[in-house]
Amino acid sequence: MIIAAQAPATIRAISPYVPGKPITELAREMGVAVESIVKLASNENPLGMSPKARAAVEKAVSGIARYPDQFELIALLSERLGVAPNQIVLGNGSNDVLDLAARVFLAPGRSSVFSQHAFAVYPLATMSAGGECVVAPARHYGHDLAAMRAAIRPDTRVVWIANPNNPTGNFLPPAEVKAFLQAVPTDVAVVLDEAYNEYLPPAERADSVAWVREFSNLIVTRTFSKIYGLAGLRVGYAVASAEVADLLNRVRQPFNVNNLAIAAARAALDDHLFIAESFELNRRGMEQIVAGLKRLGLEHIPSHGNFVTFAVADGAAVNQKLLKQGVIVRPIGGYGLPNHLRVTIGLETENARFLEALERSL
Repeated sequence: MIIAAQAPATIRAISPYVPGKPITELAREMGVAVESIVKLASNENPLGMSPKARAAVEKAVSGIARYPDQFELIALLSERLGVAPNQIVLGNGSNDVLDLAARVFLAPGRSSVFSQHAFAVYPLATMSAGGECVVAPARHYGHDLAAMRAAIRPDTRVVWIANPNNPTGNFLPPAEVKAFLQAVPTDVAVVLDEAYNEYLPPAERADSVAWVREFSNLIVTRTFSKIYGLAGLRVGYAVASAEVADLLNRVRQPFNVNNLAIAAARAALDDHLFIAESFELNRRGMEQIVAGLKRLGLEHIPSHGNFVTFAVADGAAVNQKLLKQGVIVRPIGGYGLPNHLRVTIGLETENARFLEALERSL
C-alpha cells in the first residue's frame, strides 16, 4: 500500500485552500506585464503598509538574528482591548489561531458547525483535526443563527461565525450574536472571526472582546492583514478566557509570529491616520463599485467588509475574460456561488479599471 493512503481519510478528503491568483502568476500565464495588472482578489489594503509599520520593520531588521519576543505586542493589545495578557494568543495570521482552536477542541468523533458560504478555512481546520463538518443553510447568503443553533449536535465542540462574513460581506447585528452566545451550550466553543471588524462604521461595532468575560466559551479572532495592510507579514490574534488561551498556547508553534511582523503590528496599532485614511478610501471605493455594478445591471450582496460579491451569468467565464485583461478578482464557486465573483475595493483608478474590464467581459 502506498504511504499516502496511510494518511487519515479526513486529511485525504481536504480540498486545499486556493488563494487569490498572484500578480506574477497571471503575468506568466497570460504574458501580461506585471505593472499593468490590477489585483482585486485577496481583500488586501490598496494603500499598502502603514508608514509607521514600514519604519518599524526597517528598524527591526537589525535584530532578525534573534528569536521573536511576543511580550510587547501582547502587552499593547492587552492595554487596548482591556483584557489580561494571558487572554491573548498571537497567530501567524488569524488563520493560524483558527487552526489552533480546531486542534484544541476537535478530534475524530467531534463536529463543528458553520454556515453555508462561510470562510473556507473553517472546514479545512475542522477536517485537519479529524472533525466532522456540519453546514447550516445560509439566509440571504449570510449566517442564519437559528439554523446554526439547531445544527449543534451532542458531539459539536466548535461553532464558527465570521462577522462580517467572507466572501459574502453579510453582517450580524451584535445583539443577535450575543443572543446566540446565550443560547449555545457552554461546552461548545464559539469562534467569532472578526477579520473585517475595523471596516465597520463605528455605530455598527460592539465591544465583542468584552463578551469574553461573560462567555468563557467565546474566542474572538482578529487580524492585521486587512485594514492595517500587513497581509504579507502574517500576524493575527485571538482573545479568550485565560483557561482557553492557555490551551491554545499549548498547541501553538513556538515563535509562530516573526520579529518583523511583531514590530509592524505594534506600530500599525498607533498609526491612527493611516487607519482613518484606509477606512475612508474603502467607503468611497465601495460607493464607486456598487454604483458601477448597478449601472451594469448586476445584483450584489450588500457588504460590510472591503469587498463586494456580485452576480453574473457564469462566474468562471467572466473571471477568465477579466484575467485576459489583466484584472484579477476572486471566483467563489468553491463557496457554492458559481455565478458570483468577489472584488476587493481598490484605489479609485483600480476600481475604474475593474468596472471597464467587467463591462467588456459581460
